[in-house]
Amino acid sequence: MAWLTVFMVLVTVIIVVLRYGFSIGFIWMQESVRFMHGFVFLLCASYTLLHNGHVRVDIFYAKMSARGKARVDIIGTVLFLIPVCLAILIYSYDYVLNSWRETEGSLEERGLHAVYLLKTCIWVFAISMIAQGLSRIVHCVELLLDKGRVEGTEEREMF
Repeated sequence: MAWLTVFMVLVTVIIVVLRYGFSIGFIWMQESVRFMHGFVFLLCASYTLLHNGHVRVDIFYAKMSARGKARVDIIGTVLFLIPVCLAILIYSYDYVLNSWRETEGSLEERGLHAVYLLKTCIWVFAISMIAQGLSRIVHCVELLLDKGRVEGTEEREMF
């Protein structure tokens, strides 16, 4: 998906040059930037979670042992990540389904006519985050149950 961010920047530059250099504007191009932005964030969130790239306040977490981090990750995933993603799934159900029923398109006449695809990414986001959260819980539980492992070896890859 990194290529999509490069393409998004390129399209944005083209939009600016066309608009301010030649007084030409295409609504579908402007909306495509919004679509790409949504795709990048919604579809890459679980990948970012896999590589521990989400923003967090590391006041205490950074100083914890790998086992302490595993405990915090389990608690955070069970109490926050999974419930929030389930709420997103539940509350977006009608929103996404209605969008598909109507094959919702842009409000602009010459805009992109596949808004329902972008809204479907909300479900993909929530489901992939739950799956990655469950995977993280399994990994953390394995780490906590493995008494023989020397701390600081494989744990560094995840923490």
